[in-house]
Amino acid sequence: MGRVVLVTGVARQLGGRFVRRVQREPDVDRVVGVDVVEPEHHLGGAEFVPADIRQPDIAGVLAHHGVDTVVHMDVHGSQPAVPGTGNRSSVKENNVIGTMQLLGACQKAPSVRRLVVKSTTSVYGGAPRDPAVFDESTPAKSMPSGGFAKDAVEVEGYVRAFARRRPDVSVTVLRFAHVLGTCVDSPLAAYFALPVLPTVLGYDPRLQFVHEDDAVEVLRQAAREPRRGTLSAGTFNIAGDGTLLLSQCARRLGRPTVPMLLPAIRWGRSLLQSVGATDFSPEQVRLLTHGRVVRTTQMREVLGFEPRFTTGETLAAFARSRGKGLLPPETLARTVDRLATMVIPPREDGRQDEDQDQDQEAGRRG
Repeated sequence: MGRVVLVTGVARQLGGRFVRRVQREPDVDRVVGVDVVEPEHHLGGAEFVPADIRQPDIAGVLAHHGVDTVVHMDVHGSQPAVPGTGNRSSVKENNVIGTMQLLGACQKAPSVRRLVVKSTTSVYGGAPRDPAVFDESTPAKSMPSGGFAKDAVEVEGYVRAFARRRPDVSVTVLRFAHVLGTCVDSPLAAYFALPVLPTVLGYDPRLQFVHEDDAVEVLRQAAREPRRGTLSAGTFNIAGDGTLLLSQCARRLGRPTVPMLLPAIRWGRSLLQSVGATDFSPEQVRLLTHGRVVRTTQMREVLGFEPRFTTGETLAAFARSRGKGLLPPETLARTVDRLATMVIPPREDGRQDEDQDQDQEAGRRG
């Protein structure tokens, strides 16, 4: 008998892609997909079970199918695909209470031997004195006070407690930078889809991305038995090589930017939401102010995963999938460059441009 893999959150496109991919693993016998609504996309030969991970019934699903590997992908920052449940409280309930119930079910299931949890680099928060590059052991200077980032911090806390209670289970937490692709629904993707990008005046944050293909592949690799010389248990930052400034992203997307004072952005969230920024939350404002770069040495040397796409290539693929912006990227780049030669605003943190270049190089090296 091969492995039996249970995947949560399969109604979303990324979850569906992973389900179809993991079925092709030679040692996987069955794949069970779980969500509160039936997915609109096909799941290949996987069995779909309509179940709410917030309810104790999920324990019966694990026991009935003899699940040995659980891949928890139902932790999200955007609204769920269930009509009438799109408010913030329901999102938090799904993320936090759902994870608690799922882990409780896994604890009682003797068949479970491997757990993979999709998390986010947002757990590092966003603050003016953040380090240039975060690694997996770097504590947050300012803990997230709300939103998806706080959900992820709580989820990871419950996962660590589960790992202590079930030391026989191999537990892997993957902290993804922002995943971009044709099938990914995220607040940052919605932001980049705006015709004009609001930015924070005086700031140009550094960003990292993960291509959706790499996200599926690293989840597959973490869910299987590790290759010789690598480990799959632990916490790993997942990001493509290199970093991009927000201004560079805007150029490559062909989107003009509208610099706004930080108080104006905070006061105008409802207006920005009305023009398409579906989740312009305080967490996203902090990202657009301070940015975030993570080191990926552990991903390569311990997990043994090498992304196919760099941060720049991921953004380029995303741009092609979304069509042209208001301005041709080449024209926008020339205009911005001309303006930059006329006025170069000082950095808020007082660091020099050569320091910024060193930070970008550190992020590229991982």
